[in-house]
Amino acid sequence: MSAPVKAMEFPMVLLRLADWFFSHLLANSFYTAAMKLKNNGFFFFFLKTPSTIKSPSSHVFPLYPNVTKCNLHGRKSQTVVCDIHGCLLRSHSFFPYFMLVAFEGGSIFRAFFLLLSCPILSLLDYDLKMRVMIFITFCGLRKKDMDNVSRAVLPKFYLENINLHAYEVLESAGSKVVFTTVPRVMVEGFLKEYLRVDSVMGTELHTNGKYFTGLLSSSGLLVKHRALKEYFGEKRPDIGVGTSNIHDHLFISLCKEAYVVNRTEENKSTIMPRERYPKALVFHDGRLAFLPTPAATLSMFMWLPIGIFLALFRLFVGICLPYNLSILLGVGSGVNIRVKGSAPMKSQNGKGVLYVCTHRTLLDPVFLSTSLKKPLTAVTYSLSKMSEIMAPIRTVRLSRDRKRDGETMQRLLREGDLVVCPEGTTCREPYLLRFSSLFAELADEIVPVAMNTNVTMFYGTTASGLKCLDPVFFLMNPRPSYSVHILEKVPREMTCAGGKTGHEVANYLQRQLAAALGFECTSLTRRDKYLMLAGNEGVVHDKS
Repeated sequence: MSAPVKAMEFPMVLLRLADWFFSHLLANSFYTAAMKLKNNGFFFFFLKTPSTIKSPSSHVFPLYPNVTKCNLHGRKSQTVVCDIHGCLLRSHSFFPYFMLVAFEGGSIFRAFFLLLSCPILSLLDYDLKMRVMIFITFCGLRKKDMDNVSRAVLPKFYLENINLHAYEVLESAGSKVVFTTVPRVMVEGFLKEYLRVDSVMGTELHTNGKYFTGLLSSSGLLVKHRALKEYFGEKRPDIGVGTSNIHDHLFISLCKEAYVVNRTEENKSTIMPRERYPKALVFHDGRLAFLPTPAATLSMFMWLPIGIFLALFRLFVGICLPYNLSILLGVGSGVNIRVKGSAPMKSQNGKGVLYVCTHRTLLDPVFLSTSLKKPLTAVTYSLSKMSEIMAPIRTVRLSRDRKRDGETMQRLLREGDLVVCPEGTTCREPYLLRFSSLFAELADEIVPVAMNTNVTMFYGTTASGLKCLDPVFFLMNPRPSYSVHILEKVPREMTCAGGKTGHEVANYLQRQLAAALGFECTSLTRRDKYLMLAGNEGVVHDKS
């Protein structure tokens, strides 16, 4: 492509956007906005919650039975069609998932701009609202970043919002096809990997090289009943599941059997419990620990200045002040520390005690040291230079050479107490990864420590972001919580000195710690986590 053609490409995109804006947005939306303002009053409209704004169809007697009336038996030879938005998901709006893409795949500025658009979005009809959210979220976004978010971030929030009744109908059928106006790239990976959907038909987005332009492809927003006709032709699907609005009635009327999800009857019975997840959610990434609805996102942005100040204050307290004073000020600033158990008796063989911890954040050894009120040395395979400088305790890097690392840990144990996290990486969910056996071959005095955390706003771990900011994000939470449970010292007969192999000791400790926390043991490793979430093997390079 010649240089003049390339130079004209971006202006042409802007011209297409301007043409669409003036011909569709202004023409189609002013009347809708005026009627909303007339009927509800300007300020009263914005004070209304989604649950209080009733659609015209909410008063109409449903034409189709509730999804709970569907017979689930003998469906393996049949085909079911449905939508993820409003049907498979309990969420009333898809805005939170656009916000997740904007924040985790884009930037905090893109997320803020999307939040600012909420008053305008509330005045638009569904199609225009979807187009505006797509443009703000995807304009200039790299396809690689969208792939990372769809693989590592969105599945967690989708699973937590699955409608159990709609999922049971989907699962009962042998063939599953989803039609949705939501961009296909946002939902296809989750639907195929977690819900075992055979085919996903969604809105296609326009791209330019490695980037999204924020515009739709030439086919525009997907119209579900038309897409269903094109996909199946003269054949009619066996089961259709939708909502009570008129567009979904057109969609499911093309099926042999049709059922609707009644949003007004949603209760705890529609929530899918973790044990019913079609695929275990062990790993996920991203910083946000909450579903970013407009109200929740606004609260986050209002909290940010306070949170940054609190994080810096808590870091200063933990690094510079004595244990008793740092605990007092830390608790006073909102950090919740729960300690169970006590420090073991001093080792009789002149060596230090080896503390074996579950790994929830980079701060595990710090909180253990603070709880015991004594200095400890922590060993780790990968630590950014910034995190190493900020650490209030001594940290030593391991080389991944088993013989050399064993000699290093033996030397450190002769100097004092040592902390090791044999999982090799953090895990946010109630699972323990496979324990390395190296630590078990080096010490006879082993004390297991069950560590757990709880956050409400930001996760203090990341697989694809800057790990040096992990402690800062954790401490930015309004009330971050740390639980430290010091178990009894491992009996001598369960150590290598008692005749056990290193693998037997490691597996024994994994089971003990899992039982103490109520977690589940897995055979997954650090490599598995990083290959899934970041596409690498988890080697952290210095970033400061």
